[in-house]
Amino acid sequence: MNKDIAAGKWKQAKGKVREWWGDLTDDDVTRINGKFETFVGVLQERYGYSREQAEEEIERFMREYETETPSPTR
Repeated sequence: MNKDIAAGKWKQAKGKVREWWGDLTDDDVTRINGKFETFVGVLQERYGYSREQAEEEIERFMREYETETPSPTR
């Protein structure tokens, strides 16, 4: 299953990612670029999370981000 974050959503989510994980640098966020596996690795490096913990944190973030962010209207 592809868990990558679509490029458009990633552009919008970057600010919230920095709020949630304040230790991430701009370079970290640029390197992640919406790629789930890279995101997991960066959280493991910066926070010492296990792989499972990093995945759970990202999934929790995405659930909460989706409920906070209104869908664009047509």
